[in-house]
Amino acid sequence: MTATLNILERLIGFDTVSRNSNLALAAYAEGFLTQHGFTVTRLPSPDGSKTGLYAEKGPAGQGVLLSAHTDVVPVDGQEWTRDPFRLTREGDRVYGRGATDMKGYVASALALADRAATVDLKEPLKIVLSYDEEVGCVGIQQMLDRLKPLIGSPRACFVGEPTEMEVAIGHKGKAALRAVCFGQSGHSALAPVFTNALHLAGDFLSELCALQEDFAANGARDAAYEVPYSTVHAGVMRGGTALNIVPDRAELTFEYRHLAADRGEDILARIQAAADRVSNRYPAEARIEVEQYNAYPGLDVPADSAVVPFARTLARSTGTAKVAFGTEAGFFHQLGIPTVVCGPGSMAGQGHKPDEYLELRQLSQCDAMMDRLLDDLTA
Repeated sequence: MTATLNILERLIGFDTVSRNSNLALAAYAEGFLTQHGFTVTRLPSPDGSKTGLYAEKGPAGQGVLLSAHTDVVPVDGQEWTRDPFRLTREGDRVYGRGATDMKGYVASALALADRAATVDLKEPLKIVLSYDEEVGCVGIQQMLDRLKPLIGSPRACFVGEPTEMEVAIGHKGKAALRAVCFGQSGHSALAPVFTNALHLAGDFLSELCALQEDFAANGARDAAYEVPYSTVHAGVMRGGTALNIVPDRAELTFEYRHLAADRGEDILARIQAAADRVSNRYPAEARIEVEQYNAYPGLDVPADSAVVPFARTLARSTGTAKVAFGTEAGFFHQLGIPTVVCGPGSMAGQGHKPDEYLELRQLSQCDAMMDRLLDDLTA
């Protein structure tokens, strides 16, 4: 595990919070992979400030794909007792931003690339490193058209988000939306004469609450999830400029996370119908415009899919799970690549928290999984 820890120390040292560039980390990973015999392709963001990487080594064929993101969440406002961008080892833990989510897995994958350089691969080992996953799986969406002809049809894909090395076969899909409510501006002394945009926003929020209650009471259910039904959540509401001015504009930012049984387009149609109902209660000039500005697909792998026992064997996992958080796995699954989520660390226990850490036991288990994968690719 020494090699993995040395790589992880380098990775933690790169401040790849999503608002920053990841080019320095990508250059390090590209150089490392190239040095170990991989063919590496850069997949830059539209503005060139970031890049994804695709790397491959071995003969032509299906092979196995390892996928990870390189960005991390911010540390702003968190009470860290250690430098978040320097790996700190204390006892059986290593601390640093991204140790769990998910640079520990990246380090293990790069250490595997090191070991793969010295053996005769019978199938290709494929690696994808993305950017901007933490802000809604943006990077993989920008990379996907260029990735498809590169990755081909791997027989399995492992997305290494933290699952405590359990094999996760499902997560909900998500869409992020914005509702802009338009009313009329005027002096608050004459408030009833004008249409208050905040009133539209409040009524629309009530509609979203009713939709959530309906999902909880009557919607599809999947007991494998902690929250076993689709959800609607409003996160930000803004409107108005001064107490004595009737606001003519209010904005609500919200999301839905849906089970595979609840189609995203059907939920969106219900949301649009709710916006229309609210608008119709007010004068003709009042309206609500709903925009879905980002989305990523869920993951729902059949338990009898061949990738499941394969993954469980490599990870020495005793069962399967479904996770509450989203990942990039759904994008690969939609390409027809059998995909699971499996990686070291606990999202609930350490992900996105101050003093984020990874247990060395978990990292060792991930390295062991990589060793078994290498044995499979050389058999």
